[in-house]
Amino acid sequence: MAMRSVQSRVVLTRALLTRSMESSRGATRYFSDGKGKVLSEEERAAENVYIKKMERERLEKLKQKAAKESAENEKVIADKKTDGTH
Repeated sequence: MAMRSVQSRVVLTRALLTRSMESSRGATRYFSDGKGKVLSEEERAAENVYIKKMERERLEKLKQKAAKESAENEKVIADKKTDGTH
């Protein structure tokens, strides 16, 4: 019973501290990047834009590679057809 009251006090104290910290820092919200570094909303948005740009470039490279391979395969097939008719 005493243990429950201690746990509930800890939870309540944490909630109050968190609420007071949120109100003291204003509208700025912070996010963790998983490495212990805290990022502001603007930094997080910039990072997300960068990541999306890199993903877009990677996909574009893959599309170009697939198109190039497809063109080469068609050329090989066409060469085989012309070689077989002579």
